[in-house]
Amino acid sequence: MRKPNTPVIGLEIHVQMKTGSKLFCACSTDYIGAVPNTNVCPVCLGLPGTLPVVNRKAVEYAVRTGLALGSRIGLSTRFHRKNYFYPDLPKAYQISQYDVPLAVGGHLPIGEEQDRKWIRITRLHLEEDAGKLVHSARDGRLGNSEYSLVDYNRGGVPLMEIVSEPELATPSEARDFVSRLRQLVRFLGVSDGDMEKGSLRVDANISLTGPDGELGTKVEVKNMNSLRALERALEYEIARQQECLGRGERILQETRHWDDGKGVTCGTRGKEEAHDYRYFPDPDLPPLVLSRDFVEEQRRLLPELPWDLKERFVREHRLSIEDASVLTELPGIAKYYEKCIREGANPLRAANWIRTEVMRVLNEKRISIEAFALSPEKFCGLLARIETGAVSTTLAKELFEKMVDENLSVDEALKKAGSPSGKVTGDDLRKMVNLVLERERLTVEEIQTGKDAKGKKRSFLCGLVMRESKGQADPGEVRKILAEILDR
Repeated sequence: MRKPNTPVIGLEIHVQMKTGSKLFCACSTDYIGAVPNTNVCPVCLGLPGTLPVVNRKAVEYAVRTGLALGSRIGLSTRFHRKNYFYPDLPKAYQISQYDVPLAVGGHLPIGEEQDRKWIRITRLHLEEDAGKLVHSARDGRLGNSEYSLVDYNRGGVPLMEIVSEPELATPSEARDFVSRLRQLVRFLGVSDGDMEKGSLRVDANISLTGPDGELGTKVEVKNMNSLRALERALEYEIARQQECLGRGERILQETRHWDDGKGVTCGTRGKEEAHDYRYFPDPDLPPLVLSRDFVEEQRRLLPELPWDLKERFVREHRLSIEDASVLTELPGIAKYYEKCIREGANPLRAANWIRTEVMRVLNEKRISIEAFALSPEKFCGLLARIETGAVSTTLAKELFEKMVDENLSVDEALKKAGSPSGKVTGDDLRKMVNLVLERERLTVEEIQTGKDAKGKKRSFLCGLVMRESKGQADPGEVRKILAEILDR
């Protein structure tokens, strides 16, 4: 039994699938940056006399996702027409699935292993995307626009709608759920999960429980295009409903729009029920019948699931949960790390360098790991030199920049840096120490007259020698030579 005034959250998540063509026609799904209304045809525009044909790849991707969620796959499903009028819907109906979805049940984990919570999945079904309204205002907002235009390029792009049970209790849990689902579809290779581009869109249903713990009136919140926006919108909506109930007001069942700039939700229309859409089976599409062999083929294609992979990284490579989380956020990063391990890299050192230096370069260049120039083999050559002490951390960072910029091996980068061996030792190091001491005579005199009880001045001199050697000297050797000279 839930306590009174407790938030209850359920999510409806639309995932655009990474297919080359639309759900029911051969038009391209690559609508980002395309000239408006060029990726269209009579089928996706719903012109008279046209017949839709189901995209096999979209069915494969949806079945694969359902299996990864532990859902029960329906071997015989059907498509319905969901009727409503809106300018971005050229047919005045959307082809979707209603009472016989592709997948039913399943679950998705949130939280870490020690406090994991499994959120049940209600259903997963296939449907086509709608077109897109382009508003005239510079900021792209409807409220500031004089007019809106319609681009149908997106219309017909394959979607999976994944609906959770109302079992999420906080905005942070909702954020974690969406983050996990995004991670999953990326690992499966079925979607890029980019919320900012609209590849993954979230609608949240939220209510507060009544005096006896019963579910309250449900409000739907839309237009949340980032994880942070989702969390903020839910935090605001919970507070708004609590204030309304505190004043003795009734919560209206409605759809509300999240205004990210103002940080508020605004009422847009009354919430529809299923009967408002007048669902009926699409007469142009026969039932979608799948064989058990087809389903098992998709099961065999499932990769190691990201939460299992993260636990394995922690268990096998002794990584922290934070490190493992970063390395398993994207499948490309996880694969790069595992290739480094197979090349013999120290797991902790490889994780640290990927988290800091590799991720920094990816962010600065705004590229994916797949476009990263430095192969795991070359990268591990550098890590091996650090591991053996042949290259200091300071020099390694300089070499890393050269290796990335020019796609060099560590030996080629060392030659460019002017040090084939990568180390300054022996007489060369003694010359550097003497050069620094000559320049810092005052500091030497202070040390030799006992004015360095805490050893800070010696550390200062050691740092100057390391700078002089560009990090190619061993700090312990530098301190040893300094002691020999200063303590004579």
